Amino acid sequence: MPGVDLDAVRTFVAAADAGRFQDAAAELSITQQAVSKRIATLEKVLGVRLFTRTARGAKPTIDGQAFLPHARDLLRAEERAVASVRPGRRALRVDVIGRRLAPAALLRDFHRAHPDVDLDVVTLFDADAAIDAIRSGTIDASFRAVTMPGRRLPDDIEAARAFDEPIQLLTGPAHELATARAVTPADLFGHRIWMPGIVPGTEWAAYYGDFAAAFGLTIEVTGPDFGTEPLLDTIADSRSLATFVGEQTRLVWPADHGLRRIALRNPAPVYPHSLVRHRDNPHPALATLRDHLRSSGRLGLPDAETWTPSWA
Repeated sequence: MPGVDLDAVRTFVAAADAGRFQDAAAELSITQQAVSKRIATLEKVLGVRLFTRTARGAKPTIDGQAFLPHARDLLRAEERAVASVRPGRRALRVDVIGRRLAPAALLRDFHRAHPDVDLDVVTLFDADAAIDAIRSGTIDASFRAVTMPGRRLPDDIEAARAFDEPIQLLTGPAHELATARAVTPADLFGHRIWMPGIVPGTEWAAYYGDFAAAFGLTIEVTGPDFGTEPLLDTIADSRSLATFVGEQTRLVWPADHGLRRIALRNPAPVYPHSLVRHRDNPHPALATLRDHLRSSGRLGLPDAETWTPSWA
């Protein structure tokens, strides 16, 4: 059976509600002949008569009465489908690198400040996947450190520095630096920094590679990455291993782990998160998000007191 034409369904509902084809034509801004033609086509597709002509107009038949609630459901489904992709009506879809990391925390703050904005938060693997998703329209924006060495963003993609996140040292209670309130990057020379989650070719690998090179550090990436909890277990029990975490990274560990988060100063390394978007994306909530970022004051300390890679 051929597909049902939604314009014909809309015309049927209008005629059933109005009780006359002429009134339905006026409501839909079409001719009465067009109304009759659409109804006749729909009757042919369905194989039943939908109206009985009377002296007062048109009255749905028994089949027409049976079809009417389903016809209304079809029109409501159409409206929901259109609304789901209409800018300003559908949720703003934003990619974050991880749900425990700083961009997710920033989006939570944004949602508290703008509860009327619907958000759909997703996590993609790296900047390349995020940029592909932005270009295809799968997502509206992404938080990434994207200006990596040797790469140039496509002309239709823009990235604006959004906020700088200080990097901290995480140690167990028996580590040599565990009692320090703050250390300098130079103080870490000769210490073992373990980050098994670093994946070559990603933006975070580029950042930590440049950080290590700038201060003569060695970051070990050997061993399988079993996730955050096993990493914390290992750091808690070690006298020699430490790792780096973002200041806003949400971590939870057992009380007896005694882990220490230690600030890095002079200079303070900061991770440069940028908001990446398509230049032609019309979603109005994007402007609201950008205004929120500009007013949040999260671009860190004065430049002389921070360190970022040259590409940032």
